[in-house]
Amino acid sequence: MIRAQTKAEPELTPEIAIHDARVLTGGAATTNIVLDGQIYTLRITRAGKLILTK
Repeated sequence: MIRAQTKAEPELTPEIAIHDARVLTGGAATTNIVLDGQIYTLRITRAGKLILTK
């Protein structure tokens, strides 16, 4: 029997906040995030993956 592959929905845990990456980037491909004075760049690739760099 062949089963159709579906994207599994992530389990939602009420204690953990969920943020949409496209909202964080304001619809752009990149945005900067600051943590303890350090600036990080969050990038959405053409393949839809996330890359976080310092």
